[in-house]
Amino acid sequence: MGNGKVYATIVLIRLIYAGMHILTKAAFEEGMSTTVFVFYRHAVAAIFLAPFAFFLEIRKRPTPPLTVRLSFKIFVHAFYGMAGTINLYSIGLNYASATSSSAIFNIVPVVAFILAVMFRMETLKLKTVHGMAKASGILLCVGGVVALALYQGPQLKSFNHHPLLHSTSMAVHAHPEKNWALGIFLMTASVVIWSLWTVKQGPLLLEYPSKLLNTTLQCTFASVQSFVIAIIMERDLVRWKLAGGMSLVAVLFTGIVVAAISYYLQIWVIEKKGPVFLSMSMPLSLVFTMVIASFLLGEDVSLGSIIGGALLVAGLYAVLWGKGREDRAVASPLPQLEETKESETSDATAKV
Repeated sequence: MGNGKVYATIVLIRLIYAGMHILTKAAFEEGMSTTVFVFYRHAVAAIFLAPFAFFLEIRKRPTPPLTVRLSFKIFVHAFYGMAGTINLYSIGLNYASATSSSAIFNIVPVVAFILAVMFRMETLKLKTVHGMAKASGILLCVGGVVALALYQGPQLKSFNHHPLLHSTSMAVHAHPEKNWALGIFLMTASVVIWSLWTVKQGPLLLEYPSKLLNTTLQCTFASVQSFVIAIIMERDLVRWKLAGGMSLVAVLFTGIVVAAISYYLQIWVIEKKGPVFLSMSMPLSLVFTMVIASFLLGEDVSLGSIIGGALLVAGLYAVLWGKGREDRAVASPLPQLEETKESETSDATAKV
């Protein structure tokens, strides 16, 4: 039952991120400033989470002591993991497209696994079955991203001829080549930094185990940091206005659902299953994005997208299977006990 809750939470998180890609791009196409958008997003998240943190954690049970050193550590995590990485992502998305954004997010599993191995939070034993499963899963994820990037194939027309939203995305060739390359670079940098934030949440939770208050503090710090960045980048007050209805929906969705609820859910999953488990579910976001974009925006889906999505999902479940097999082996050391008993029996027989 516990694992079922974790898997359901993973699916919910990936659905939330699929909506983020579509709504954020639509807001930028409407004329919303990227830095102002990030500030509004984090400010809405902090305001939304504050009452829950107060009534559910501060009033009900004593919270861990928040020292100056720990406050500074949370401030740093908020800066690079929320304010910094979301600003980079938003600028990159403004230069590129929602599809490329969703595809680039799939490098997170590889980066997170490498970082987790470097920090000795995860192991990769290639001589074991579960180790080979995790390694093959990573390779399948990489292959899926390459297939999406390099192969399009025939276009499969959307079944929905009356989309609920009008797609305002620009075609790939409509973007200047330099801006497109810069957008890809910025989004790649953002997901690498976000991978580091994901991995480092585990040690942070050991120091400050209050998940909801931890998330609220990071969102609050990120809103202050994003405000400073927005003030520096956008001096014109006109740019601080919401460009339209889609911008308002995107701010509320990314602020409440993504930056607040999703961040809290991610920290919960990290505590239950570890950072790599969370990061390896990334391919689902791309699959959900393609499906949602097809029905809401009426976008066509290419054969390359289907093949790439299938590889990504196969890689996801290969890693999950390997991770589950490894956890069961650690939790149930029966084979080792049997080997020990057999060894003792052999020794005793030899002595007789």
